[in-house]
Amino acid sequence: MRSTIRLSLLASLSALPLAAPALAQDTAADGADEQVIIVTGTRSTARTVEDSPVPVDVLSGDTLTEGGQVETNKILNKLVPSFNFPQPAIADGSDALRPATLRGLGPDQTLVLVNGKRRHVSALLNINGTVGRGSAAVDMNSIPALAIDRIEVLRDGASSQYGSDAIAGVVNIRLKNASEGGRASISYGKYDTTISGVANVTGLALTGGAPSLDPTDNRYFLATTDGERKARDGESYSVATNIGLPFFGVEGGYINFTAEYRRRGFTNRQGHDLRPNYIRPTPTTWDPREITFNRLQFRFGDPKADDFILFANMAMPIGDSLELYSFGSFNQRDSLSAANYRQANAAANRNFAVLLPSDTPNNANFVGLTPDGFLPFIQSDLTDRAWTTGLRTTSGEWNADASLTWGKNNFDYRVEGSVNTSFGPATQRAFDAGGLSYRHLLANLDLSREFDVGFAGPLTVAFGAEYRNEEFKIRPGETQSWATGPMFRASFATNSAFCASQQGVFNAGTGICSFPGRAAPAGAQGFPGIPATSATHARRSNVAGYVELDAEVADGFTATAAARYEHFSDFGSTLTGKFAARYEFVDGFALRGSISNGFRAPSLHQQFFTTTSTNFIAGVPVDISTVAVGSPVARALGSKDLKAEKSFNLSAGFTANPVSGLTLTVDYYNIRINDRIVLTENLGAAGSGTAAVNAAVKAVLDANGFNSVGAARFFINGLNTRTQGVDAVLNWRLPVEGVGKWTLTAAYNYNTQKILARKNDLGPLATIPGLILFGRVEGIRFTEGQPRDKVVLSLDGDVGIFGLTARSTRYGKVVSPGSANPTAGDPLTAYGPDDIFLRAKWITDLELRVKPMERLSFAIGADNLFDVYPDRSPFGARPAAIGGVYPANQQYIPFSIFSPFGFNGRYLYARASIEF
Repeated sequence: MRSTIRLSLLASLSALPLAAPALAQDTAADGADEQVIIVTGTRSTARTVEDSPVPVDVLSGDTLTEGGQVETNKILNKLVPSFNFPQPAIADGSDALRPATLRGLGPDQTLVLVNGKRRHVSALLNINGTVGRGSAAVDMNSIPALAIDRIEVLRDGASSQYGSDAIAGVVNIRLKNASEGGRASISYGKYDTTISGVANVTGLALTGGAPSLDPTDNRYFLATTDGERKARDGESYSVATNIGLPFFGVEGGYINFTAEYRRRGFTNRQGHDLRPNYIRPTPTTWDPREITFNRLQFRFGDPKADDFILFANMAMPIGDSLELYSFGSFNQRDSLSAANYRQANAAANRNFAVLLPSDTPNNANFVGLTPDGFLPFIQSDLTDRAWTTGLRTTSGEWNADASLTWGKNNFDYRVEGSVNTSFGPATQRAFDAGGLSYRHLLANLDLSREFDVGFAGPLTVAFGAEYRNEEFKIRPGETQSWATGPMFRASFATNSAFCASQQGVFNAGTGICSFPGRAAPAGAQGFPGIPATSATHARRSNVAGYVELDAEVADGFTATAAARYEHFSDFGSTLTGKFAARYEFVDGFALRGSISNGFRAPSLHQQFFTTTSTNFIAGVPVDISTVAVGSPVARALGSKDLKAEKSFNLSAGFTANPVSGLTLTVDYYNIRINDRIVLTENLGAAGSGTAAVNAAVKAVLDANGFNSVGAARFFINGLNTRTQGVDAVLNWRLPVEGVGKWTLTAAYNYNTQKILARKNDLGPLATIPGLILFGRVEGIRFTEGQPRDKVVLSLDGDVGIFGLTARSTRYGKVVSPGSANPTAGDPLTAYGPDDIFLRAKWITDLELRVKPMERLSFAIGADNLFDVYPDRSPFGARPAAIGGVYPANQQYIPFSIFSPFGFNGRYLYARASIEF
């Protein structure tokens, strides 16, 4: 009877629209039958992937080291459908440390563990217009794939088990712990690509020996082209080794070292910039240098980067019942990314020193600081260190683990090849622009014991406590990186005689003395340095206690219950709980589900990050500032102390193992989050609102004495949201005896994000009609800036000395919002004329391996084998029905930074590995 039920269920499951699966439920290299013990989402010592009441994916170390990518986030993006890792460019520090997300939630809403211990977040706060804006995330690219034994991805809320941040789930990275042997590998690769939709410009179209403007869009020159632009760049290589040794001869001990050096060359996917670059000598002539000017001056793509990484994992027994363990890491990353190119004819390149203060700048009196313009580079110096030491029991009725963890991340900025225009010819060309640092210190105690209470299996009782101390610092840059120099003078009210003595221009109607010849922009171009007023040193601490019960209550019925209390020194206390259960109603088929509440504490970055750049409006310097929540400016605008984000998680699904070697899991999830922390729009005279709204906000600022603040933004508990979707995972060890071992894996994720409420209770701002704190652009990025769905299909196998991995990933559609307002519909949700709609794309990877000797292997492969690009951004004139033109930069910046698979094209590589 049971066999009949199993076959009928198998038949019904085969009709499910799994849409092409492929993921990470890599439960075993040799097949789905092997029972893999997991340690994430449970404190039971006998929980396996198959009998877990919540979805856990297990990625083996071998899976991680196959393929051309060596960065952990890029690897996970190819393997895990609910994982997203866009790769932005020209986004300041986010170029060097790119955030990743799980289930479309924020980068800081996924907890990352290493060997079960909380990993520290980076010092960088992403405040540019990228996915993950307003968050500080863990830099998983600082963990080399060769150091990893496996990764366990818990796709369920787990705040009651692990604390803050575990709303979307938990990524637990388990390090290798072998006491002998090792592996060394070297890889080399580069991009060989034809840039889809980007014309290969061979020169300007000349008439009578002179260039002419495009009659369809006179912002650009006419050019001659020959097909599409090709690129051969991004040359990269890595050298890595992992070695296991006995712990100084101690039996049962080990020291496992991993060292990796990787160098990544920059890529450039810009289109030729056909805008006039030089000042026109006369209204009817062009500078002859326009003809020979290199129009590939931008750098749009991956930054150049050098990474040096060390990891160590070690343990030694102490007597018969204790083990001393420790693991640590060091990462030094030097990255060089580009800002936007400053043209020769730009105000940023003008030498104001040749003008009198009363002179009006024009083409005739233009003198450049550089002859052809300049491309500022942002050099990021990232240093990351971490160490954990602990003591755990290895025998007896009680399992105990006491540990101390320290982690620190420094992120320093340097600007190269730039100018501070306001200092004229005395400007520096390189600047120390300041830096950020984050440090945490944790102490953990975990206790557990199994009790026989008459259930079908033992009852695991676990409880413990944690203390955490955090520190966030902002270091200002050197003076010229942010200061206003002598080539700017502010307007002021005075009389005509005094204005004349100052060489100013007097307006008798307003009584204002202005200095048009002293209107140079301030701060290092490309990345204005962190000003002295932004210096910050913030700290906080929290204590937590938890209890967890886990048992097979009855035959086939497993349940887990957990509760956790935490108290933070800055915002107060939280209490979270979770219940999860699994019922195997027939051999090989089970239902499972969970219900929990969770939280994410406001980060120190969100509470205290502050920086200011100076803009000039009508000749008056105004500060455009990101201010701390507790700053006087933010308080004047009604800011309130940030509260924790609160989540309510539901999940339900089933698992099936209908025949030997085949497993299937399908899980629905629903995550409601209240009080999500977001960055407001710019508020003030130079803000992003209507003229009436900006004037009303300015009146509030002026009334509180902040006349020089042009616009300010800060973090608020501004949204209530709902995330829901489905994960489906299939693994099948193909029954093909005699022709090697082959495994088909498939997975599908469907995910939606919805804003349930935009909140505005900021005192004086709540009374301003039409004020928007979280606007249309950020809202669409939030709800549609990541793929709606994702499919991964892969086939992996070995036949004799040969191996093959083929993988195809479908990234669903994405919307990249433009700044132009919609012409109809809801102004907060309707699409605008410059929004870019990225269609779904399939990306295919292929690797071939050969093992001529037992311990030696070679591989060649291609990532993005068919050289697929995201849809090209439209440029030139908009459709006649809409009117106007697309933004000028979309002609030479051809792709949206929201592409979920980047925009670098086909990558070819080779790898050699030796085991010892």
